[in-house]
Amino acid sequence: MALEALKQAEKHTVGVKQTEKAVARQVAAVVYIASDADERVTGRLMQLCRENSVPVENTETMLEIGRACGINVKAAAAAILKADKGLA
Repeated sequence: MALEALKQAEKHTVGVKQTEKAVARQVAAVVYIASDADERVTGRLMQLCRENSVPVENTETMLEIGRACGINVKAAAAAILKADKGLA
């Protein structure tokens, strides 16, 4: 499952705004976006990922991302940070 790496990551972002900031600062190693999230919410993030060559993993639901991040609410997006992947 694609979310296993996110579950095990020590450093990650949760939510579209925080994930956008990580991508813009070029510290995001991989971004996870929920397929059931509204494109109006995730569209800018997807564009930032393309512009910064950050890989995007699509997941089924926002609930899956939230659970993978250890929170009890839905999240449209999350990212593993490069420092956690040994890339920074």
